[in-house]
Amino acid sequence: MNIVTNHHKRQFAYRNEVPANVLADQFDHLDAADVDGFFRYRRYWYHVSDFTVSTSPELADWHGFHADSFFSGIAIRISEDGETYQVGLILA
Repeated sequence: MNIVTNHHKRQFAYRNEVPANVLADQFDHLDAADVDGFFRYRRYWYHVSDFTVSTSPELADWHGFHADSFFSGIAIRISEDGETYQVGLILA
C-alpha cells in the first residue's frame, strides 16, 4: 500500500463555503450544527464524518480513511488543534 501526499496542511472549510447543491446532494445526512470539517480534494467534497478509523499498521500515522474503490482511497491526518488537515491518496 502506498500513500501519495504533498504534505501540505490546509484549513477545513465551513458549511457556508460548500456549494448549496453539494450540501443537498452529498451531505443531507448531516445536521445543520455540523458547521465545519468540510474539505475539497481532487474536485470532490468530503466531510470528516465520511472517514473511518483504521487499525491497519500501514495507516498508523493517519487518523482515518475513505475507500473510493477496492484498490484506492483517501487518508486524512488532522492537526492536534483540529484546524488543519493533510490528505493522501491511498493506492493498493
